[in-house]
Amino acid sequence: MKCTYACNTPEHAIARRAFLGGLGMGALGVAASSTLGALVQPAVAAEMAKQQKHVLCIFMAGGLSQLESWDPKPLTDTGGPFRAIPTSVTGVHISELLPHTAKQMHRMALVRSVNTKEDDHGKGAVCMQTGRRPIPGSEYPHLGAVSARLLTDDINPLPGFIRIAPSGSSVTRKDAAYLGAKYGSVSLGGGAAPQNSDRPQGLSAEGDSHRNDFRRGANDRFAGKRRTAETEAYMQSYEQAARLMEQREVFDVSKEPQAELDRYGTHDFGRHCLMARRLIEHGATFVQVSHSNYDTHFENFDFHIEQLGEFDRTFANLLDDLAARGLLDHTLVVVMSEFGRTPRINQNYGRDHWGHAWSVALAGCGLQHGAVIGKTNENGTKVADREVDHGHLFHTYVKALGMDPTGNFDIGGRQMPIADPARSAISEMLA
Repeated sequence: MKCTYACNTPEHAIARRAFLGGLGMGALGVAASSTLGALVQPAVAAEMAKQQKHVLCIFMAGGLSQLESWDPKPLTDTGGPFRAIPTSVTGVHISELLPHTAKQMHRMALVRSVNTKEDDHGKGAVCMQTGRRPIPGSEYPHLGAVSARLLTDDINPLPGFIRIAPSGSSVTRKDAAYLGAKYGSVSLGGGAAPQNSDRPQGLSAEGDSHRNDFRRGANDRFAGKRRTAETEAYMQSYEQAARLMEQREVFDVSKEPQAELDRYGTHDFGRHCLMARRLIEHGATFVQVSHSNYDTHFENFDFHIEQLGEFDRTFANLLDDLAARGLLDHTLVVVMSEFGRTPRINQNYGRDHWGHAWSVALAGCGLQHGAVIGKTNENGTKVADREVDHGHLFHTYVKALGMDPTGNFDIGGRQMPIADPARSAISEMLA
């Protein structure tokens, strides 16, 4: 979707959510990539088996203004027109544009001292979602792929890494990097179920069962003589696809009562968050929802009223529901952007790209709830205390999930660090 108030870089000419193709293509990709032998360290695998965890990432595409959300600076030369309001944690204030979210602060934590030194949309998105700075010739896996590899059981019928994408998204991105296509994202364009996951018209359930029995028999006969890692991965992907078809109704938010649909909101973001909740309830490991577009070079304040008006009630309801269902204790929720917005208000009443002093919000498992880490100076122009970047955040996410971010993936005998070894977790944010 192109936005008239955005910066018109190529990232805004297309939707940025990825799509790795249909289930058949996924099977071929798994077979081709399995030669990499992407096996995590045995100690990490054992730790993973103790308790299943989930991640819900909400990506505020375009660059959410920290000054209109998590780090308001009212009555300063950069603060803009909005007040700071109290939250459910004494002494912690956020923007008045988030009144419902303010009541959830006892379940949340804020980092107000992020400095990625990156003001480019594409590079900023890579930094925040991989925990690494882009390097020509090198690719690192998305947090979703890492989560899928560390946390997803092979018998889970749902894909380990799901992006709920804007309608019409069809961009291909190999976001699992060296972990292989098995852990790459499946994109639900427009919030629809995965392509090719419904039974063909004219094929009965009994006929489909016979067809799968024949496939399994042929695979077993072939594997009896020529079993390889590639054939194992190929067969496993088809079994997952078959189980996914049985779970197809999980993706259908129309199964929810009308009152629930209304409570979340009839806009795309509301429907997509409701789908995310349903997916996590049914065992999905990592779900990413995007909310667009915060690239407010023009009329920043009007657009944040509109955008955060959609986000606020929906997000608060989502946290309430995860908590009521006992899921929040096992789910890490991350609200991130590719960067923040400039403290300086430009001549178009907008704010420009700003990766030097901004904020990220978290909720759920593994956190010191109510914590506020770091701070910016009086008018938000620079970090004043506890500066962190994307690498520290990535370590923190992995640690909050009960995993060791200093561990390694074994990729064909080569040790690949799970997170940037030059960084470490934000210890005071962790429970």
